[in-house]
Amino acid sequence: MSKLPASTGWAWLKQGAALFRKQPGGLTTLMFANILISIAFSAVPVVGPILAVVLIPSLSMAFMQACLMIDNGQRVTPGVLLTGFRKPAVVTLCKLGLVYLAVSLLLALLARFAIDQSFWEQITVQQPDPKKLAVDVSDVLAMFLIFVLDLAALISLAFAAPLTYWEKMGPGKATFYSFFAVVKSARVFSVLLLAWFGLFFSVCMLVALVVGPVHIAQVIIMWLIFLFVLLLQCAIYVGYRQIFGKPVQPQGQPA
Repeated sequence: MSKLPASTGWAWLKQGAALFRKQPGGLTTLMFANILISIAFSAVPVVGPILAVVLIPSLSMAFMQACLMIDNGQRVTPGVLLTGFRKPAVVTLCKLGLVYLAVSLLLALLARFAIDQSFWEQITVQQPDPKKLAVDVSDVLAMFLIFVLDLAALISLAFAAPLTYWEKMGPGKATFYSFFAVVKSARVFSVLLLAWFGLFFSVCMLVALVVGPVHIAQVIIMWLIFLFVLLLQCAIYVGYRQIFGKPVQPQGQPA
């Protein structure tokens, strides 16, 4: 894996946007279907939130497979939603989901001990009194650090699911290769994320200025969040394709 220039991150974002423009309807439908599935699993008492995390690799593979289909000039069909739930891949992907769960629990524990309990109590109040707010700067910095670590963890595992599904790697090996692929291309991913966030922030500011602080602006920004999440997912597929090579769809395998 050769060293990539930092500007490659911007190229990934542009190529990801080109993929999205080919079939925006299919990808958007896939996004909402995934959200509904996640909500349904999360609603299950006690074990629901755990299942939702464990199934992240299976759900994310639907987007990766959809990007591959678009890349191959194929139409994205509803069946792609089941990509990560078919045997035998679902077993390995769920094992990989346990890695996601372990990382999530670790970050949750870190947040619990790094941030004062009073901070959580204040931000969970629905209509806090501004005069009574007493937020410590260290808590805000700790919150930001947790967010950065959470984002870094998600990005470092971004290639694990496709490596498990397309390259038939075990969860441990896929996690290893994904982590070090991201670390080796850290500058590329930094440019990708900065460009992605910069575009998102600029578009949201433009919407707020044009539409104004009304409910319609909130709805548009919510749609923009979904749009940019899809854009990032497409860019990650482009990154996988460049680093590990374009996946080969086995003949006879359902899309």
